[in-house]
Amino acid sequence: MKTSFWSKFVLETLAHRIVCPLKPKSAQRLVSWAGAIAIAPSLLFASPTLANAETPAKKDSLSYSQLLQQIEADEVNKIEINPITKKAIVTLKSANTAPPKKTVDLFDQNPELVERARAKNVPLEIASDKDPLVTLIPLVNLLLILFLVIGLIALVRRSAASSGNALNFGKSKARFQMEAKTGIVFDDVAGINEAKEELQEVVTFLKETERFTSLGARIPKGVLLVGPPGTGKTLLAKAVAGEAGVPFFSISGSEFVEMFVGVGASRVRDLFKKAKENAPCLIFIDEIDAVGRQRGAGYGGGNDEREQTLNQLLTEMDGFEGNTGIIVIAATNRPDVLDSALLRPGRFDRQVIVDLPGYKGRLGILQVHSRNKKIDPEVSLELIARRTPGFSGAELANMLNEAAILTARRRKDAITNLEVDDAIDRVSIGMSMNPLMDSKKKKLIAYHEIGHALLMTLLENAEPLNKVTIIPRSGGIGGFAQPLIDEELFEMGSFRDLADLYLPRNWMLDEIVTFLGGRAAEQEIFGSDEVTIGASNDIERVAEYAREMVTRFGMSSFGLVALESNNNRSFFGSDRPDCSEEVAAKIDREVRAIVFDCYEKARRLIRDNRPLMDRLVDLLLEQETIDGDQFRKIVSEYTELPKKQPVPVR
Repeated sequence: MKTSFWSKFVLETLAHRIVCPLKPKSAQRLVSWAGAIAIAPSLLFASPTLANAETPAKKDSLSYSQLLQQIEADEVNKIEINPITKKAIVTLKSANTAPPKKTVDLFDQNPELVERARAKNVPLEIASDKDPLVTLIPLVNLLLILFLVIGLIALVRRSAASSGNALNFGKSKARFQMEAKTGIVFDDVAGINEAKEELQEVVTFLKETERFTSLGARIPKGVLLVGPPGTGKTLLAKAVAGEAGVPFFSISGSEFVEMFVGVGASRVRDLFKKAKENAPCLIFIDEIDAVGRQRGAGYGGGNDEREQTLNQLLTEMDGFEGNTGIIVIAATNRPDVLDSALLRPGRFDRQVIVDLPGYKGRLGILQVHSRNKKIDPEVSLELIARRTPGFSGAELANMLNEAAILTARRRKDAITNLEVDDAIDRVSIGMSMNPLMDSKKKKLIAYHEIGHALLMTLLENAEPLNKVTIIPRSGGIGGFAQPLIDEELFEMGSFRDLADLYLPRNWMLDEIVTFLGGRAAEQEIFGSDEVTIGASNDIERVAEYAREMVTRFGMSSFGLVALESNNNRSFFGSDRPDCSEEVAAKIDREVRAIVFDCYEKARRLIRDNRPLMDRLVDLLLEQETIDGDQFRKIVSEYTELPKKQPVPVR
């Protein structure tokens, strides 16, 4: 069967009028598919021509001339004609009860047969020419054409959308809310009261502008939130949006910069244009260091596209045309890499430090995140807050969540102290693994960790021991000796830089001795041939501390000379000492001398307390964990414990 005229017409029209404007390859493929779809009905529903299951044997058939002769001889009883198959079934007169039937192939026109049958009064029946395929094939053709039209419409819409995206490529991707319903207010933010007070003024300014303008005060143009990761900078921005009730735009700094030149600057212009139309409003830019880095810095010069984006941002914040009623809140944990023009007053008038929380801050954070958790009455949030100095708000939230997961896994009804202890270790150190089998490796790890813990206990200026364990942790940690960190060490900031803390020289030297305790124990107990690579991280810390003492803090024979600077360490090649090669060699010798003296002190202390070490190792192999109180009690049986001196911070 051939394709109908209307099928051909529709296919040709669609192919030439709609498909041709598309790409050549796409049009060619589409026409090929259309041809295949049009031919499919012919292949599926056409009548077979080469074979017919109803074809009778030769003995059951008659020729056309024989049929005419049989009619003349009055031997035909009835004739049934099928115009579709062009065959006739002839019933002959016979004495049998079942008259034999013969099949005759007919021509397109059979006038002689009709005339002779009428002359001899032979019944002539013509079968109905209605075939279900005759009505089904047009319907199938119509469905296929409809399917093809729908596919072409989808392709055209997709092409139009692609062209629309190309036209909107320079538009801002900022999320916009007419009234920011973040679900977070200042009551949901704990642990950073100073930052909340600073931002509360911004909210008050937006709500009661006349109260400030009547005194001649102007609205701050920008507020920069600075702090380590996880301290709640983005959470504060959400709280400001929830409290202010003004239009709120939020975007990440990385969304400005693209590989195409001019796109970032165009998005900045579009963002501030929308903000002007909805002033007064807030714009929150998260991780602004992605676009606000110092211009011209880094290896091989700066990134031109990023610098053009930064230039446009500087102009929009405080350029020739002011943006009245627009407050930009930005967040970063890398303030040292930001361009100085971005940090000046008039652009970011305020820099709010969002630092690691103190004891009261951690307690408030724990109270906020424990509202929806079932906690055993024996669990003290005050004790948890004292045990987690240096934890950020995100780490405290994660710790309580891990404790809840462990409680559900152990099929308990409420979180107990055991789950809290395991969760603190899991967040700060890593997930616990299966204990090691009794072997030489386990014994070597035990001596290594006892070396750290013993020196931590014997040295006057070292941090006191919290616990020592040989239960492996994820990340390749075979065991650890955990100190009790002095709360005062975190009053001035996190450990991003030692210069943030007022640390005395004797504290730093005792820390170096403590770091070297593990390697010293391996050396004294097993010999130099059996030392392991387990002290690699300890040696890195030792090298950092010793080099800082020589090159930055003036704690060596070089005197009060700063031979290195920490201002530009983020950039390639700037961490080299600001001195000659001869002085650099002297620095290396001075660092080596400090490390060598501390290592000899560690070996001497371990050698003098060998019986105590053996007893502690045997106990650690048996219990796998020794807490600080039990450890100090055993040590006090052998020697007098030193009185720990607090670190004089501030």
